[in-house]
Amino acid sequence: MMSDTFADLVACEDVLMFVNAAVTSTGQREFHHDAGEQRLSLDFLHEYMLENYREVYGAALALDVNDHNAAIIIRNLLVRAGDVGVEERRREGLLIARRLELMPQQRVYRVFRELRRLGVNNRRTRAIIRDWMAGRRDPAFDFVKYRGAVKDVARHAHLRLGEEQHAFLFAPHEMKSFRTPIFEKWRRAHYEQAAIYELPYTVAEGFAAKHGIPREVFLERIEHRMTRLERLRMQGSGVRAELGEMPLTRLASYVLSLPLDERAERRAELSGALRTAARRVAGAARGSWGRVAAVLDDSYSSLGSGVKRRRPLAVALASHYLLEALAKEYTPLWTSGRTDELLLYPSGPTPLGLRIIDALDTAPERLLIVSDGWDNAPPGLAADVLRIWRTRLDPGRRVLIVHLNPVYDADDFDVRRLAPGVPTAGIRDAENLATLVELARFAEGRVGLGRLRDHLDGRVARFLGESV
Repeated sequence: MMSDTFADLVACEDVLMFVNAAVTSTGQREFHHDAGEQRLSLDFLHEYMLENYREVYGAALALDVNDHNAAIIIRNLLVRAGDVGVEERRREGLLIARRLELMPQQRVYRVFRELRRLGVNNRRTRAIIRDWMAGRRDPAFDFVKYRGAVKDVARHAHLRLGEEQHAFLFAPHEMKSFRTPIFEKWRRAHYEQAAIYELPYTVAEGFAAKHGIPREVFLERIEHRMTRLERLRMQGSGVRAELGEMPLTRLASYVLSLPLDERAERRAELSGALRTAARRVAGAARGSWGRVAAVLDDSYSSLGSGVKRRRPLAVALASHYLLEALAKEYTPLWTSGRTDELLLYPSGPTPLGLRIIDALDTAPERLLIVSDGWDNAPPGLAADVLRIWRTRLDPGRRVLIVHLNPVYDADDFDVRRLAPGVPTAGIRDAENLATLVELARFAEGRVGLGRLRDHLDGRVARFLGESV
C-alpha cells in the first residue's frame, strides 16, 4: 500500500513479530534455545510492545496468543494502568475480563497471585478479580480445588466471603461440620477414606497419599471424578480416555507419545479420533480449500525439548489431519519421505527445499509449510526455491504459500522465516491454523498498517461480542 510511510511498515513488522512470538513461545526450552534465552527474549518483546504500541498490545488478547503470553499481557497492563486514559483503561478492562473467562482456572489464579506478589491492588484490579470470582459457576469447587490460591486472592482483593467460605479458607478445623456438601466431603476426607472419592482428582490424590491407599486402587475408584485431560494424562495407568473428545493438537501429542507398536495396533482407534477432532475444528469449512499441498517437518529438531517433548511434530501431525479435512484434494509431504503419518517420529535432516519442489509439482492452490524453518539439506535451498517461484514462475501469486512455524527463535525475537516473499506466522495449536493463515497475509508487505489495525479492530469486536 503506497500510502504507508516507512514508520507504518516498521510498526506493521513489529506487531506481527510480537504476535508470532506470543503465539509460539512459552518461555520454555526449545530445541535450539534454552529457557533463559527464551524468557529474556520474550520479556524484551513484551516491554517493547507495551511501551510503543500499547493499544495493539492489549488487542493481542483477542488473538490466538497462548495463555502464557496472555497472562503476561494482563499482568503488564494492570501493573502500568496509570499510563493511559480512562477510556482506554475501560477497553483494556473488557479485554482482560473476557480473556480471563477463556483461560484455565489454575492459570488465572497464578496471574492473581503474581499481582499480589507485585503489590498491584488498585481499584480496577480488585474489580476484575471480584467479577471473575463472582462469575465462577461452582465457587465451592474452586474453594476446594484451589484452596491456597483462593485464600491469597481473597486477602488481596478484599473479597466479601460467606461465613462458611471464610471458615473453610481460614479456620476449617474449627468447624464440626459444613452445610456446603463439597466442604463437608473435604473435612471428612481427613479421616474417612470413602469421602476421598467424592473430591476432585487433584485434591483426592493428596488425601490418598496421606491414607496410604495403593495407587492402582485409588485410580480405579477415582476415575469417575477425572476430567478429560486428567484421563488423557493417566492413559496407560489403567485409565481410559475418550479420545474423540480431546482437542486436536493435544490428541496428536498423546498419539506421538505412544510406542510405534501400540500405534500400529490401535491404528483404527487413533486415526479415527484424530480425524473426528480435525473435522470438528474444520466445521463448515470442510472441503472448501480446494487443492492443498503441505510440507510437514518430521526432522530430528521436531523432537522439541525435554519440557516440550515432540511439540513441533505434534503441531505438524495435527495440521496434517486438519488440512486433510479442509482440502478438497490434499497432498501431504513429510520431510523424512514417510507416508504413514501414524508412525512418525523425529529423525534426520530437514530437506525443505526438495519437498517444496515436490509440493509445487502437484499444482496446488494453497501450499502450507509447517516447520521450524531450519532448512539444512542442502542449506538455503528452500529460500532459493521460494524466491524463484515468487519472482519468476508465479509473480501473480496464484498459489497461496504460507509458512507456519511452531518454534520461537529467541535470537531473532521472532519465528524463523524461510524467504522474504513468503509470509510466516507462529503457530502453537493446529486449531488456530485457519486464522493464522489469514493473519499471515499482512506479513507479505502488500497490506499496510491501516489494514492490519482494521483487522485487529474486527477481531477485538468479535472477541468482545460487539457488532462489527
